[in-house]
Amino acid sequence: MKYNITPATGFIAIAFLGLVSCTKNSAVNNLSNPDTRIYITQRDSTVNFSSYKTFSIDDSVTVLDNGQSSRSLTPTGQAFIDAITKYMQQGGYTLVTKAANPDLGINVTYINTTTTGIIDYSSYYDYYGGYYDPTYWGYGGYGYYSPYMYGTYQINSGALSIDMLDLKNAAANGKIKIVWNGLIRGEGIADATTADSQVQALFSQSPYLKTN
Repeated sequence: MKYNITPATGFIAIAFLGLVSCTKNSAVNNLSNPDTRIYITQRDSTVNFSSYKTFSIDDSVTVLDNGQSSRSLTPTGQAFIDAITKYMQQGGYTLVTKAANPDLGINVTYINTTTTGIIDYSSYYDYYGGYYDPTYWGYGGYGYYSPYMYGTYQINSGALSIDMLDLKNAAANGKIKIVWNGLIRGEGIADATTADSQVQALFSQSPYLKTN
């Protein structure tokens, strides 16, 4: 299943997904890992993504395990980083180092929690407890913010979040804006052999991620 959630429908859809995840259903329990996965993409509708030309991606994955944060780079994490890089380059974006002042920065987070709560991306930096240090991108003292929506969530089996940051305009805005987010949730996400197809599903839902 793929959900491309827009601000108008996001709260209802995410709340529904939370209810589904709470319901014991033998049919759902018998699904294969790929069939349990849900792909959610969100964007800042005011952004013209062709105005960005270069990107850099964090060289490790942030792991949030029931409130505890760590950073690591496993073969699975590298597979996701490689897949994201591949589909960004297919969209015409050029990979550069973070020292080269990229237009976009990309963070990857694996979330493992059984908590139900509310995601408010307008206070994204507070929600994640500052696990992404803006200093990594050269903006010490800055915060993150997102102009889009939100609702309830529940994650029982893990999720992978990909966040695209507007570094091009960060200095002018005084904050780092999150212009796109891709979320994968379901069973068996942390699988290096399916990382490419999982990331492809998110980019397929986001045809506007291209330079022209």
